[in-house]
Amino acid sequence: MNKTNTVFEATEVIKTGPDSSVASEQQRSWKDYLVLAKQGIVTSNLITTFAGIYLAAVYTSTGIGAHLDSMIFALLGAALVMAGGCTLNNYIDRDIDPIMERTKDRPTVTGRFTANHVLIVGLLQAALGLGFLALTTPTAAVIGLIGLFIYVVLYTMWTKRTTTLNTVVGSFSGAVPPLIGWAAIDGSLHSYAWLLFFIMFFWQPPHFLALAMKRVEEYRAAGIPMLPVVAGFKMTKRQMVVYVAALLPVSLMLYPFGVVYTIVAAILGLGWLALGIAGFMMKDDIKWARLMFVYSLNYLTILFVLMVIVHI
Repeated sequence: MNKTNTVFEATEVIKTGPDSSVASEQQRSWKDYLVLAKQGIVTSNLITTFAGIYLAAVYTSTGIGAHLDSMIFALLGAALVMAGGCTLNNYIDRDIDPIMERTKDRPTVTGRFTANHVLIVGLLQAALGLGFLALTTPTAAVIGLIGLFIYVVLYTMWTKRTTTLNTVVGSFSGAVPPLIGWAAIDGSLHSYAWLLFFIMFFWQPPHFLALAMKRVEEYRAAGIPMLPVVAGFKMTKRQMVVYVAALLPVSLMLYPFGVVYTIVAAILGLGWLALGIAGFMMKDDIKWARLMFVYSLNYLTILFVLMVIVHI
């Protein structure tokens, strides 16, 4: 595939056999829908969404108990919007997913779902999710819509296949879950809400570039211009360390959360930065990328769970 190919050229439905144009009902299961929705991504982002909800309740001096309905609507809405975006991503990427090892078993590739079915499911999920968010505050629904547009249109349909800046563009959509959560309780968006957004924003590139390094040959075969494919590992490492370094002071700007939070955030950030710098001396780039990827997951989970714990 030529690297200049765009999603608008990807119109042929992937076929796996003579009868694959119509996926048989008996082959479908609820697990296939979870695969389409990228359950792991949705679950991890719901942690940050809940953190936004809880912190907003604390800093509006109302308490989470006064917002149980908004919390439920916000979590359902955010989950469905993210699931819808991921499902639409499956629909759009159905031409390149068979080429990549980690995506070749998606229902859109195996033929368990037709392309039209996936498109309808994704649109319904997104619409239902935005409806739930609208039941909280208009701000939450607008942020959800903006995040969905950036992920589906600006990232998946455009920059993913045309520029190494795709990771940066995707980082904007990936950073909105805690903002949605906060907006569901407090539409005016306290400065802390924006700090949560920027923590998520700076976290995304080193996380996904680590994944891109691990899967560099798959991205190359699919013609996706990820930074490791276009600029090599050395440049990718430098970019990852820059983002990790930028993340550290941003996370520490939440020092009003208390001494425990500040110390743990500093240790986590410095540890990640040290690991990033160590990559310049490691000979096994893939092993380093794997370590960076795992560290990023632990970093995000610990930091956002801790934000909630220190406010209980």
